[in-house]
Amino acid sequence: MTEGNFVDYIKIYASSGKGGRGSAHLHREKYIAKGGPDGGDGGRGGHVIFKGDKSMWTLFHLKFKRHFRAVGGGDGGSSRSTGKDGTDVIIPVPLGTIIRDADTDEILYEITDDGQEIIVLEGGKGGRGNWHFKSPTNQTPRYAQPGIDGKEAWFRVELKILADVGLVGFPNAGKSTLLSVLTAAKPKIADYAFTTLKPNLGIVEYRNHQSFVMADIPGIIEGAAEGKGLGHYFLRHIERNSLLLFLIPADSDDIKKEYKILLNELKQHNPELLDKDRLLAISKTDMLDDELKAEIRAELPEGIETLFISSVAQLGLTELKDKLWSKLN
Repeated sequence: MTEGNFVDYIKIYASSGKGGRGSAHLHREKYIAKGGPDGGDGGRGGHVIFKGDKSMWTLFHLKFKRHFRAVGGGDGGSSRSTGKDGTDVIIPVPLGTIIRDADTDEILYEITDDGQEIIVLEGGKGGRGNWHFKSPTNQTPRYAQPGIDGKEAWFRVELKILADVGLVGFPNAGKSTLLSVLTAAKPKIADYAFTTLKPNLGIVEYRNHQSFVMADIPGIIEGAAEGKGLGHYFLRHIERNSLLLFLIPADSDDIKKEYKILLNELKQHNPELLDKDRLLAISKTDMLDDELKAEIRAELPEGIETLFISSVAQLGLTELKDKLWSKLN
């Protein structure tokens, strides 16, 4: 799913470097007529490496460069000198990146730590020089090993947003507005469904210079787990959130039904999502009086803690941050 500079899915080709050839050199000096074999080993080919980088938040840098080839190893030389190792190709990716085999769709690696390096394709080994093959019956071998070929493969690289709190709700529930009020993020806000086409991240400042990360994820609709709306493009981003904050507007026809639909879509996508901590916030409550709030409370879903908030009127936001912080810690 892409919008602007946000890219969270890409397919790339990579190949590691071939190993260098071993040398079949025979030692020669002015006063040494038959010095014997002294051919050095070839250098190894360059690896292809994925590296976690916490300063990155998108795969946009891979959008226009999808082919990566590592350099081959240098050939061996005389005096048993080993060839130079091929230069590795290092591909930086954001934390939360998953690398799949493009053919089988199998998950090969996950990158979750800053500076974490994973060799996805090893470079070919360098060939051995002729001095390795010297024996009592073969004093001057005139052959050496060629280098081993590198490997090549297609990979599917996917990003799953790493955030403490993920906002879950139908389109136009007020998720982007809440994120813009609680954080310095500037998501696109408008009065129509699917204004948000990409996840937005923001840092919520809390007491004593503490903070946590909140993600605004594009709205869910019924049937999203089967691919309706924006389907799998955003549901996978919810998988890495520690806490799910469900947002349902106060003017909803049936809050309990909406909550049940949202839960069902998460369950259809990945049943493990229901094991996460959850909190329900009723948004757009600035126009409600105590009597209307009491009516809504009587119809709330059971088994989940609920708060009344208004992003526009800044109502209940401090209490919301306190609840989120206590659940995260």
